[in-house]
Amino acid sequence: ENTQNPIYLAASDIQKIRSYEFDRISPFLQKTKASVTQINAGTQHNQVPARCDFVIDVRVNELYTNQEVFEILQSLVESDLKARSFRLSASGVARDHAIWKTIRHMELETFGSPTLSDQALIPYPSIKIGPGDTLRSHKADEFIFEQEIADGITTYLEILHHYQPTL
Repeated sequence: ENTQNPIYLAASDIQKIRSYEFDRISPFLQKTKASVTQINAGTQHNQVPARCDFVIDVRVNELYTNQEVFEILQSLVESDLKARSFRLSASGVARDHAIWKTIRHMELETFGSPTLSDQALIPYPSIKIGPGDTLRSHKADEFIFEQEIADGITTYLEILHHYQPTL
């Protein structure tokens, strides 16, 4: 029998994805990362499956386009990749933007977030800021302390007080 097992083909491709290092490292968002997060194949223990599907979660920094990362990954593998969307891209605010002056003045901690939100659709510079510990967010037991909400309100008001956009 000359039937190739799609699980073995997928495993080979997954290993290539796992070991690939994107070389453009953002000072804020760090490395672009591709991780296989789902795999599905077969329905019977005694049959070679007809196909093996896997999902790649990609976190793109601002130094790559979504299309470019897709093309790089496709060039690595034998599998036929299909993108869910190219619509949502990494975003950032230029370091000379007025909001950075406010952030530095207030000595706020800053970091790049590898997560995505509808913020990516906003057609103007924006920052994502919220109260609480980011490590607790988007989990089954997500919570925020009342004091963190109060501190967040104070921070928002202080940002509005200090922010002076250049028009």
